Formats: sequence, structure tokens, C-alpha cells
Amino acid sequence: MSGEVQAAAVLGGLGESQELDSRRPGGRVRGRRLGLGDWLLPAYTIIAFVFLLIPIAYTFVFSFNDSIKSNIAWRGFTFDKWLNVCTVEGGAVCEAFGNSIIIGIAATVIATTLGTMIAIALVRYRFRARGAISLLLFLPMATPEVVLGAGLAAQFLAVGVAKDMTTIILAHTMFCISFVVVTVKARVASLDPALEEAGRDLYGSPSQVFWRVTFPLLLPGIVAAALLSFALSFDDFIITNFNSGAVSTFPKYIYISASRGIPAEANVIASAVFLFALVLVIVAQVSRAARAKRLANLG
Repeated sequence: MSGEVQAAAVLGGLGESQELDSRRPGGRVRGRRLGLGDWLLPAYTIIAFVFLLIPIAYTFVFSFNDSIKSNIAWRGFTFDKWLNVCTVEGGAVCEAFGNSIIIGIAATVIATTLGTMIAIALVRYRFRARGAISLLLFLPMATPEVVLGAGLAAQFLAVGVAKDMTTIILAHTMFCISFVVVTVKARVASLDPALEEAGRDLYGSPSQVFWRVTFPLLLPGIVAAALLSFALSFDDFIITNFNSGAVSTFPKYIYISASRGIPAEANVIASAVFLFALVLVIVAQVSRAARAKRLANLG
């Protein structure tokens, strides 16, 4: 018993000496010295964010520029560009923006529908050429857009299809399907088959099990794939330029206008799209946090 007391006294004295060594004469705890990594990573993060946000800030600020033709030099602050967006060049910028919205929605709906079905088939079923199909679906993601756009243009020319909005939608659908399949496929693979088996045990029909069990579980992945497809379609220029003919989209309008000066109205639309996306992200994050809080309270 005396040996245990002596051991405890030794350990206690060692702990007190370490505590005293870690304190300064004034009784304050000595702080840890800052290393190179403590300030290098935050500094690099700040520089990266500034580098990424400078073009966005420039676009937003110059959307209020009182420009005439070119929007390069600052001429004064005005709200006229925001209030009269569709007046420049007979409403060409609004027409191009509307075409991009229509093309993006159409390509997103078709690609999301087909891609979701393909993803479910690749994960849930075993059939011949399953690996080859997966490889072929990956190729549009790995192929340069110049090659993809030129190849599609040659195919449309060979079959005698006139280039218009339909060819743009077909081209965008083709490369968006790959991204949808990859996104939804990961979601399908993470599902627990026991949940669907439970639905069948409760005498649910295959359609009831899919729409009431499988589809709600797949919905976050499907929504993510749809948003990604729309962003890719709306932002695409190279493939669109090969297959658009006389149809103008917003990226194509920006590229053509760059030679004579991009009007401030284009900055207005770009800023509005950025602000809309920012609001969507904030609303989604707030809704997610509120839902997590409610679930925590219920638990």
C-alpha cells in the first residue's frame, strides 16, 4: 500500500512540475509558437478566394457602368442598365439568354431522365456489354470539347440535319448524360436493398415501391445531377458553337460581342444569374440546417 502511495506522490509531483514549466512567471499559460503551416494555409486560402472572386466582382460592379458601346472604362454609376436590360441591340442579349435557358432546361430534363434510368440499370442489373456501356458513357467526359463538337457537327452534316436549337439540345443532352449517370449511379449504389425489400414485404407493387421508397431516396442525387447538367449546358460554348448555326446563346453572344465590346447589359444578366445561384445555395443551406435541428430536437 505504501508503494502505491509513493508512486502516486511521484506522479503527482511530475504533473505539477510540468504544469509549472508550462506557465510564465506572471502565471499565464505559455502559448504555442506559430509555425509556417499555421499562417501559410490561411493566406493561400484567402489569395485563392480573392483570385476567384475578382472577375465576379468586376462583372457586378461594371453592370452599373454608364457605358455607351464598350464596357471597359468606368464612365459613371447608373441603374439604367438594370432597368433596361433588353434594349441593347434590339434585345439580342435577352434573346440569347432566353435561348440558353430553353436549351438548358430541355437538355437537363432529357439527360436527367435517360441518365437516371441508365444508372439504375447499370447498378441493379447484370447484362452483356455492361462494362463496355460504362466505358462509352465515360468517354464524353474525357473527350475534349473541340473533338466532341466537331464530331457532332460532322454527323449532323452527314445525315442532312439543319443546325438549329434542336441540334444544340441533342448535343448538350449527349454530353450531359455522362455526368448524370456518374452522379446518380453513386447514389443508387449507396441505397440499402433492405428498404425496398421491406416495401415488397408490405405487399407494395413494383411501381409503388419505386415511387414511394426508391425514388425519394434517389431524389437528392437526381437533383444534384440535374443542377450539374443545367450548369454545364448553360455555360457551354465550344460544342454549341459547332452545332448552333444561326441560333445565339448567352455564351456565344458574349464571345461574339468581345470583339466590339461587351455591353453592360450582359454584365447585368451575368450578375443576376450569380445572385440567383447564391440565393439558392443560401436557402438550401438554411433549410438543411433547420431540418437537422428539427431532427435533433425530435431525437
